[in-house]
Parts: sequence; C-alpha cells; structure tokens
Amino acid sequence: MTPATSDDRPAFFDSVVGGITLRLLATFLFAAMSLSVRLAAIEAPVGQIMFWRSAVALGPILLYLWWRGDLPHGLRTRRPMGHLKRSTLGAAAMFLSFLSLAYLPLSLATALSFLAPLITIPAAVVFLRERPGALILWATVAGFLGVIVMLVPAFTQPESALGTLLGVGAGVLCALTTAFAKIEIKKLTETETPAAIAFYFAVVSALAGLISLPLGWAETSPTGLAALVASGILGGLAHIAMTEAIARAPASTLAPFEYTAMIWALLFDLVVFASVPDTFGIVGALTIVAAAVMVGLWKAPAPARQT
Repeated sequence: MTPATSDDRPAFFDSVVGGITLRLLATFLFAAMSLSVRLAAIEAPVGQIMFWRSAVALGPILLYLWWRGDLPHGLRTRRPMGHLKRSTLGAAAMFLSFLSLAYLPLSLATALSFLAPLITIPAAVVFLRERPGALILWATVAGFLGVIVMLVPAFTQPESALGTLLGVGAGVLCALTTAFAKIEIKKLTETETPAAIAFYFAVVSALAGLISLPLGWAETSPTGLAALVASGILGGLAHIAMTEAIARAPASTLAPFEYTAMIWALLFDLVVFASVPDTFGIVGALTIVAAAVMVGLWKAPAPARQT
C-alpha cells in the first residue's frame, strides 16, 4: 500500500459536503470515545485512562501521517517550547474532562465542554479589549446560569453532592484550560503543521498519564481493557476526521455540527446506562448548549470603512 494522493480520493471528499460529513463523523467518534472513557472509569483511575487514550492514539495518527506522506518531515518543529505549553494545557484539559466523565452522565459532561467558547468572551473583554454585543454577553451569562442549575441536585441530594460537585467543577475547569489551549494552538499554526501539533500533544499526554503509575493503576477486566484501547483508537480516528473536515470546509460552516455531540451523549446515556439526567441536569445542559450555539453562530460586525 502506498500513501494516498488527492487524486486517489473521490471528489465528494474534497467538497464542503464531504467536510461536513467528516465533521459529523468526528463528532460521533469523539462521543464514542467519551463513552469508552466513561466505561473505563468504572475500573481504572483517570491517569491510567489518560495514558491509554493518548498512547494508543499515536498508532492511528502515525498511520495517517504516513498515508499523507508527512513522515517524518511533518513532525519537524521550530517551536518545541510552544508545543510543550500547548500540550501541557491540553493534557490538563484531558485529565479534567475524564474526571468529569467519571462522575457525571455523558450528556452533562458533554454540555460542560461547550463552555469553552463562552469563557473566551469575558477573556476577550479583559485581555483583548473586545466589545461583544449585548446579545452575546447575555448568552454568556445564560451559559453560566446553566452550570448553576446543573449544580442544584448537589445541594438538594446530599448522597450525590460530592460526585456532582467534582464532576461539574472538573468540567468547568476543563472548559477553561481548553480555551487557553486553543489560543496556543492558534499561535502554533502560524509555523507548525496540524500533524506535529497532534503528535506532540499525544506524546505529552501519554507521559503525563504514565506519571500517575506510582499512584496505583488498576488491573482491569477484559471489558475494561477493551474500553481503554477503544478510547485511544476512537480518539485518534476522531482527530483525523476532524483535521480532514477542517481542510475541506470553513470552520464557521462546520461549527454548528459540533453540537450533535449532545444527541449521541443522550442516546448513549439511555441505551448503555439506562439513565436520563434529572430535570435540573437537562435544563442546565440545554441552556449551556443554546448559549454556546448563539455565541458560535454570532459574527462580529465588520468595522466601518473610512471615507
């Protein structure tokens, strides 16, 4: 088998529709990865899951780079410290995401991940002196009110208070670190290839997970081991599909399809765990998603022309 070229692919996959299809596939794969993490968390600690998720993902990523003909030159970098900074933030976000998945239903943990674009609004106001419109500011406030609504059961059901607080707290912190990680990714794309960014992130995250080995890893059952391996394979394939989607369609076109993750999360909760979040969880999650959609679809007005 030889590396593929653009002429080998059907024209469909080089179109915007192909990009949307690949983004939908990536969203499903990420949701399936989260399901695998949730199942693995029944037996294994978060650090162990993080190692397997990252180390196994290197296989699909390297095969993808070979298929594109990007090995080894695609991994060359002029900014090793930039990769270390981005990967450290990404590894922290991954750890917090998996911690949230360990304590919350898939749907609630997924909803919290959509806080990332909302967090960038106040950050842009403070650090970049941007002035978003009133609608966006209210959407941001609504998103964080959704988090408060999700926390109501923690104060009304003492038996689940600690788990809910840990899960929601980890989800919020994950969104915060994700927002900063995306800023670093944006800086790196000025000189680095997406392949290098993905590869070094996986390496650093695997090493970060390996550091937790002295704290104790669990001996997993065949089912638990399968979930660990699946999390890595699905995560690697999801990243590949997302990268290919971005290469074919504008980010603004692809953004709305990211929210189909909520459909898969609710479906997995129902089918695999036979559970549906309570009323507070559903209302809070829908509020966050609606606010994130509003912010994601909003376009800043073009500056007025000087005459």
